[in-house]
Amino acid sequence: MSDTAIHPFRLDVPQADIDDLRFRLGRVRFPAAAQRDDQGIAQDRVAALAEYWLEKFDWRAAEARINAFPQFTTTIDGQNVHFIHVRSERADAVPLLLAHGWPGSVVEFLDVIGPLTNPDEGPAFHLVIPSIPGFGPSGPITAPNWDPARIGAAFAELMARLGYTRYGVQGGDWGAGLVRLVAAHAPEAVIGIHMNYAPHPPAADTTGFSEDDVARNEHIRDFIANRPAYWRVHETRSQTIGYALADSPIAALAWYGEKLDAWADPSAPLTDEQILTDISLHWFCGTTATAPRIGAEAAAVPGPPPAVSAPIAVMVFPHDIVRPVRSVVAKLAPTLVRWTEAERGGHFAALEVPEIFAADVRAFFADLS
Repeated sequence: MSDTAIHPFRLDVPQADIDDLRFRLGRVRFPAAAQRDDQGIAQDRVAALAEYWLEKFDWRAAEARINAFPQFTTTIDGQNVHFIHVRSERADAVPLLLAHGWPGSVVEFLDVIGPLTNPDEGPAFHLVIPSIPGFGPSGPITAPNWDPARIGAAFAELMARLGYTRYGVQGGDWGAGLVRLVAAHAPEAVIGIHMNYAPHPPAADTTGFSEDDVARNEHIRDFIANRPAYWRVHETRSQTIGYALADSPIAALAWYGEKLDAWADPSAPLTDEQILTDISLHWFCGTTATAPRIGAEAAAVPGPPPAVSAPIAVMVFPHDIVRPVRSVVAKLAPTLVRWTEAERGGHFAALEVPEIFAADVRAFFADLS
């Protein structure tokens, strides 16, 4: 008989692991500085982050901040799944699953828990924030074939196990695809899908596109052609890069930190504290190497996005990796009912601009009600 029990959980990293991290950070061997800016994250940036990690970053304070929220684990399909579960004080609150992506974690959502569970006005939510299998406290992965469809089914099972029969879903990056898969797996349960990332292939026919649409389409084409080296590595050699990511905090800092820097709004970049809290969670949970494997698992089962019946909202941020074209998304997602163009923010919306993110989530579900 399968174990469906839900167990309370708290982060409590052994002091020996913290000491080991500091030992490794104190013995870094940097490569020669790059001769061009397009070869990767600058050495001075990595050195500055490494110094902050060693000399100033307080993991115990970050750990306490995460532990301030109720956390649990449960076994689904043989895999340990960690999640934050915060219920609103409001009797009319709507259950809502929030799904992160890579290189993120549940840390992305800490600043929106309050505004979404107990807002001054508008809908309130009971929040379920799972760590993707292989990420943070949901790692490491114990079996092969944890592709996005399997993760989506696991998240649907998690919501059912918590007793939620009608709920909304929200996601960005990998989370955007995962929440559509939750909706495809449990169409009778999901009442609405809010996404802050909606990538699509570049359109071959741009007839009827505005000047801005054409620019967005060309940026998508350029990104796919020239920029996703990390993506190809995750798809094809996640184990090879994993040896460095698991053993070297500097490798993890560069691999994760480059994207946490580059994909945020440059006018208000993520702080060193935010970046290091995310990377430290992966490091101490032993998932710096396993989190990228979602790319390989997804590549092994390629296919179009699943058809869903729930209404979809898309929120576009000006400094995201790509900015989708609304007419293209509408063809790929016929149930699209809401489209918001934010004035600020990048790929990590809930972490960068929590007030803007939370307001749009509330507005979407208010419209549905």
